[in-house]
Amino acid sequence: MPKRQLQLLGTSGCHLCDLAEALLVHCLDLSQVEVELIDIADNDELIELYGVKIPVLCCPESQKVLCWPFDELAVNSF
Repeated sequence: MPKRQLQLLGTSGCHLCDLAEALLVHCLDLSQVEVELIDIADNDELIELYGVKIPVLCCPESQKVLCWPFDELAVNSF
């Protein structure tokens, strides 16, 4: 069974992005889910869409987004 694909949008030096990444490592089964870390700093479109909302968890398949702040319950229901 293929892993579920998620993306975590953020940027380097963002302490909230670091917290979100640690939360995902803690609450997701990484044998079932693959999380791609995407730095929005190099993409003007992503900066415009999410610059003040990062970190943002995205599901490319469903096009759903979960903006910070989120917790373990929100991630698991996402």
